[in-house]
Amino acid sequence: MAKIPVFVVHGFLESGKTRFVQETLADDYFSGGERNLVIACEEGVEEYEDELLQKTNTTLVVLEDKSEFNEMFLAECQKKYKPTQIIVEYNCMWGLDYLREMYMPKGWFVAQVITTVDATTFDVYLKNMKSLFMEMAKDSDLIIFNRSTDETPAATYKRNMRAVNPKAQVVFEKEDGSQLEFEEEMPFDINADVIEISDVDYGIWYIDAMDHPEKYDGKTMRFKAMAYTGGRLPKGYFVPGRMAMTCCADDTAFIGFLCKSAYVDRIKSKQWLTVTAKAHIEKRVEYSGQEGLVLQSTNIKSAEKPEEELVYF
Repeated sequence: MAKIPVFVVHGFLESGKTRFVQETLADDYFSGGERNLVIACEEGVEEYEDELLQKTNTTLVVLEDKSEFNEMFLAECQKKYKPTQIIVEYNCMWGLDYLREMYMPKGWFVAQVITTVDATTFDVYLKNMKSLFMEMAKDSDLIIFNRSTDETPAATYKRNMRAVNPKAQVVFEKEDGSQLEFEEEMPFDINADVIEISDVDYGIWYIDAMDHPEKYDGKTMRFKAMAYTGGRLPKGYFVPGRMAMTCCADDTAFIGFLCKSAYVDRIKSKQWLTVTAKAHIEKRVEYSGQEGLVLQSTNIKSAEKPEEELVYF
């Protein structure tokens, strides 16, 4: 049985899903020689072009109701259209659990999840529908902020996305399709002998260190953190970190890097510390076999917990 990739594209209404799908189909690298099936779970303002569908050997099926999108429907699509690759333009209002729990025909597998975002309305959705949006973003492989301009606070938006989903690639596209170039200025001196990370800047530093560990390789930093000890950590290591709000007050995660210390036995779990440590890059099992920053403590002191324990992005 041949493997049939399924690409899931989702986002709020008028976030650019249909445009993205059509641009993808128009790419010869994607469509060359394939039997494409596009399942559109909602009708947006933009319509699919018949000429493009014919040129790219694409069948379009439009659904109007959630009840139509079921296992029987997918099995019928496989039997009737025999696609070699599928794009699902998913209606996010149907809930992602509904899609995750859907049994797909034999051979079908989710190859990539893409979230499209209208940069001009992101603030509004983030304030009013944050939980739903973050639910979408947490499983995405690629998050595209389209309609970006020089006024778009791209660095802030990227930090928000990376806090929820560290593995996602986040890109910003202008109206003409070109990528928005921007600098991610840090609120601390990265060239200082000891980089001082304030309580409010911990989240910014963490995301930047996740994205660009090479910037901190060989450098020393000082920050306040809560200790995580024991568990499955290797001997001689603990994790100094902070609780971060990834979606709402009820959805938090502990974020931090492995830290080697000769004084691990003296550190209590959830103890607040001021940690001074030198960073280097290592490939670690704890990082799913990927490279990441590992700290070597040079000084550890007890500390009072910060006024605001939660980290925001």
